[in-house]
Amino acid sequence: MSNTYENAAGLYPLLYETIIRRALEEDLGRAGDITTDNVVPAATRARALIVARKSGRIAGLEVSLSAFHMLDADLDIRVEQGDGNDADAGRVLAVVEGAARPILSAERTALNMLGRLCGIATVTADAVAKVNSETTRVICTRKTTPGLRVLEKYAVRMGGGTNHRFGLDDGVLLKDNHIVAAGGIGPALARIRERLGHMVKVEVEVDTLDQLDELLSIGADAVLLDNMDADMLQLAVKQVDGRLVTEASGGITPDNIEEIAATGVDLISLGWLTHSAKSLDVALDLELL
Repeated sequence: MSNTYENAAGLYPLLYETIIRRALEEDLGRAGDITTDNVVPAATRARALIVARKSGRIAGLEVSLSAFHMLDADLDIRVEQGDGNDADAGRVLAVVEGAARPILSAERTALNMLGRLCGIATVTADAVAKVNSETTRVICTRKTTPGLRVLEKYAVRMGGGTNHRFGLDDGVLLKDNHIVAAGGIGPALARIRERLGHMVKVEVEVDTLDQLDELLSIGADAVLLDNMDADMLQLAVKQVDGRLVTEASGGITPDNIEEIAATGVDLISLGWLTHSAKSLDVALDLELL
């Protein structure tokens, strides 16, 4: 992995504050942090170091740190290693100073979110490095944790990947079951064209070269080449000959992603970036002031 993903850009607080607030409400419940509030004197002050226990790509640090400020706006927070950067094991990512109680009460919410998003960014960065292409992009899917899509897709971007559609409303993807229900590729596309505006992109899933040939005769913006091996993908890319954006999906693993990229497809979509990424090991080390 490279040292820094140069296109790192933050999220508007509007997009994540509700998510973090709900997570805190879930953890604090009806009575608050009965452990911390009964053990730690109110006047106790502390410094907390947010540390990466294992190396990885950082994502969602400011999102996660917002949990501390929601419990105490007077806490002093300093970011040491921001989103889009790679951190070695043992690296301090941020420092939080102030009242000990809110630091301890927000700890688990902050670390859960940070570890999850860093894990996604890390596997994405690894996939992008394996593809190692100027023309083939690694993209995510809608296989995200319910309620966390905007953050998980942000983590993919911090890993150097690109986002597929965010939801069912921002792009048409005619999958196999849509095609069956509509009576074929032709009828499905005809209905789409009758009803949608010119700004909406249309992608169609195919799993055979015959289906691809039919689609090329009708036309679309992109084609999803589903569960094709590398040899078949290479034939499909040649058949398309630049007329559609090509996306390879299904059965792609860290072991075969380089072979898939070598076929010349434009996009490689990977559901496991978000549904199977292992959280990065991050921790909070507390010291009294």
